[in-house]
Amino acid sequence: MISSIFQYEFLQNAFISGALIGIIAPLLGVFIVVRRLSLISDALSHVTLSGIAASLLLEKKFGLSGAINPLYMGMAFSVGGALFIEKLRAVYKHYQELAIPIILSGGIGIGVIFISLADGFNADLFGYLFGSVTAVSRADVMIIAIIAVIVAVVIFLLYKELFLLSFDEDHARASGIPANAIHFVFIVMVALVIAASMRIVGVLLVSSLMTLPVAASMRVAKGFKQAIVLSVVFGEISVIGGLFAAYYLDLAPGGTIVLLAIGILLLAIMYKKMGLTLRTGRKE
Repeated sequence: MISSIFQYEFLQNAFISGALIGIIAPLLGVFIVVRRLSLISDALSHVTLSGIAASLLLEKKFGLSGAINPLYMGMAFSVGGALFIEKLRAVYKHYQELAIPIILSGGIGIGVIFISLADGFNADLFGYLFGSVTAVSRADVMIIAIIAVIVAVVIFLLYKELFLLSFDEDHARASGIPANAIHFVFIVMVALVIAASMRIVGVLLVSSLMTLPVAASMRVAKGFKQAIVLSVVFGEISVIGGLFAAYYLDLAPGGTIVLLAIGILLLAIMYKKMGLTLRTGRKE
């Protein structure tokens, strides 16, 4: 497969974009999980699906083939969904978690309507749902690279603020941290990463890449920074390993990546249990 990567551009695109997504998705996922917002990635992924369905509908009904990149439309809808989540969080101040299922339900409903208006599924939409490495273009790689740089810079500059907001939001606000503005920037980044990841793992599986590596790292990490590093490592192993396995076994890349991430999580759980058993045995 290594030789094939140097020969075929679509494999190069898939591996470059996959490697970038394997870094930024778990990187944001750590803060998402700690803040107990794991479902937000599911909500925004369904909103992204609505954007993709809308672009395909416009192409089919109005003959705008190639005029609208589904990736751009998906990003627009995903960011819009993120903004609506923030608005609803302000409306339901004491029940802010309600904003996520509301947007998730709306995303599903709008997506189903657009799909039905477009006379059902087609090959393009199926690829966006479950991932399609052959569909990743050089332009998509550039977009993902730009998003990766933005995410890395924002996390680096706002790490202390995001850390405080994740573990003690009340104390962070009392310390003068602009919590609303930082949360807004964070959720927009999540929306962009979800939309950018859909080519590799698919809209319906992208939330797994934000949570499974983080769940595995939390079982073995001894601190927050170590959890971030391990999450990225596990994410990279899942994506790169999943792409290799999908290539040799002729499997769907998105599903293969997710199953590998689940395998890593199970190994992390067993490792933790084995460590506890050994420590208990030594004490006895």
